[in-house]
Amino acid sequence: MLRKIRIVLATICFVIITLLFLDFTGTLHAWFGWLARIQFLPAIMGLNLAVIIGLVLLTIIFGRAYCSVICPLGVFQDAISWMSGKRKGKKMRFSHSKEKKWLRYGVFIIFIAALIAGIHSFVAILAPYSAYGRIVQNLFSPIYQWINNLFAFIAERADSYAFYSKDVWLKSLPTFIIAAATLVVIVILAWRNGRTYCNTICPVGTTLSFFSRFAMFRPVIDTGKCKKCHVCEKKCKAACIDIGEHKIDYGRCVDCFDCLDNCKFGALKYRFAYGRKAEERMDEDTVKSVDESRRAFLTSSAIIATAFTVGAQEKKLDGGLAKLIDKKKPERKYVLTPFGSKGIKEFYSHCTACQLCVSVCPNDVLRPSDSLEHLMQPEMSYEKGYCRPECVKCSQVCPAGAISPITPEEKTAIHIGTATVDLDLCVSNKGISCGNCARHCPVGAIRMLRKNMDDPDSVRIPTVMEERCIGCGACENLCPSEPYSAIHVDGLQVHRQDELN
Repeated sequence: MLRKIRIVLATICFVIITLLFLDFTGTLHAWFGWLARIQFLPAIMGLNLAVIIGLVLLTIIFGRAYCSVICPLGVFQDAISWMSGKRKGKKMRFSHSKEKKWLRYGVFIIFIAALIAGIHSFVAILAPYSAYGRIVQNLFSPIYQWINNLFAFIAERADSYAFYSKDVWLKSLPTFIIAAATLVVIVILAWRNGRTYCNTICPVGTTLSFFSRFAMFRPVIDTGKCKKCHVCEKKCKAACIDIGEHKIDYGRCVDCFDCLDNCKFGALKYRFAYGRKAEERMDEDTVKSVDESRRAFLTSSAIIATAFTVGAQEKKLDGGLAKLIDKKKPERKYVLTPFGSKGIKEFYSHCTACQLCVSVCPNDVLRPSDSLEHLMQPEMSYEKGYCRPECVKCSQVCPAGAISPITPEEKTAIHIGTATVDLDLCVSNKGISCGNCARHCPVGAIRMLRKNMDDPDSVRIPTVMEERCIGCGACENLCPSEPYSAIHVDGLQVHRQDELN
């Protein structure tokens, strides 16, 4: 019964989180966006103490239920493993294996070091929620959008506008390659050995394992009933049951309950693990194991606390015309980060590169960065569209606090960049009447002024009033100059905000 409940809850969470990345309209986020906010790493990066404490308490009470129900990458591995188990002769394919401490804790230490050093691209590669988000956004979302476009084509022929088409394009080749490589690794490991990734590579799994060793409720072996048939051991995808020694490695157990459902003798029960009776069943080896776990827990907790404290302290220091050819990205002095992100450093120190904001951006402004410094983390660019003043979807879906929630009214008072004119590319400077940038600027920051104020016949060229420009990119996107726009936006390192009246 417990296994069925776990499967139902895990399926619901998995489907909804996947749809959050596929839904380019952003409709589902109003109802289920909280599922992204209760993921472990986004909560850490956003310093969401309530979620962090809640997940730790959940683990201390019930074990690694997060890994088997809430984490989308964990559930994805279970689905792959389940399909693999449907093959002939593969239903009993697992066996107990000892914890690969050197690999597990080696990866964990490197992860913590990268977190402290601010190498967030490496952190994002290992983080399970971010990894799954990139897989869906880069590999599954294009397929979903092509299907949507097919329905839009059919609906349009029937005079219906229930669907609208969506441009499908490669936003970042490096990110696509990383997402594809991650998918291949995850599928191979899950197909062959179940939860290998969770218990040898995943830093979130390792972190939660320090707490799950002391879980109040957990699977317990009744040695009096056990016949050592090894069925539970062969069905354990976490490879954590050693039935010969009647031991379960609770640090690696993900509470899938497969062992409970497959024990024919009732020797496995999920129950309260402490108290007098439980202590009487613990042999000397088990006591020793618990002591070692306590020491590992205390040491690791100190390391984690130090890393998160350092990260937290660092965070507190910052406060148309028809198109003929494709636009090319200009060289920007500073990258552009979304409205609500407060600034470049503030944004990238919180961002987990899950790309949820990329998936909901309706104007194709957000895309994963190709730079080594911010690889896979989003940046803004205006070749496909511009950041419309009324749109605040990215600020509504960010689970890590990298983009704070803002209203459209607040957005128009935030300055994320400043437009700069290149007169060598500007058609107005060549005597052609244009003024497209000035007409479409939503805040009136661009004026068409005479190049030579003393000459009444002088050509009019665009002039930017920097104090009014908010950096939305309407001018850059709608400029007829191609492939490079004659006006482009440079980001501000720290965003500026005007006071609202």
